[in-house]
Amino acid sequence: MSKILKITGLEKQYTSGDKQLTVLKDISFEVEKGQTFAIVGPSGSGKTTLLGLCAGLDQPDAGRVELCGYDLDSLNEDERAALRNKEVGFIFQNFQLLPTLTALENVSVPLELQGAKDAMKKSRELLEKVGLGDRVHHFPSQLSGGEQQRVALARAFSNSPSILFADEPTGNLDEETGEKVIRLLFNLNKEAGTTLVIISHDLDLANRTQQILRLKGGQIYSNQSTLIA
Repeated sequence: MSKILKITGLEKQYTSGDKQLTVLKDISFEVEKGQTFAIVGPSGSGKTTLLGLCAGLDQPDAGRVELCGYDLDSLNEDERAALRNKEVGFIFQNFQLLPTLTALENVSVPLELQGAKDAMKKSRELLEKVGLGDRVHHFPSQLSGGEQQRVALARAFSNSPSILFADEPTGNLDEETGEKVIRLLFNLNKEAGTTLVIISHDLDLANRTQQILRLKGGQIYSNQSTLIA
């Protein structure tokens, strides 16, 4: 399999008062195309910062990020945004739906940005696939947390991304609802053949992936394959 994400010597620091805080230090790993991959660690270990760097939402102080065959350092901000719009999907803990748009409109946004003529049709099909065919005209405030996350799932897969980043995708859901969302996430991922990178502190969730990278204090603690084939 080819590498869809390659991280080499990544470092990130932030200034806090008169001190330099090192959030990530000497991070290197690779993710194969089509792989399911988990990045785990306690709060403050640098997981979300790493996700932002992997997706080109932020830039490292040192190191290199290659995403979908592109060296992100060689791209300007507009080019990185275009790459994300074409190749990358996101799912966040707090859903990040646009409150003034219906479920259908939220899902169709990435497709419309790509100029897809059948955006609404495909969005409706995706919402039906996640069990929300009767909620397409509901606004986020009219949906439960689990329903909002399913809208976010449909939106994440709407542009058929090559790689999907999921940041604590069940963090705001109860256990039963979270389990339903996770099963749906893995089913959609398998069907679409997308590379899945999950950021989480939940080892039970991480163990469902093929590879687990553990962070501790901003550094790699371990990087190992699971028993999943």
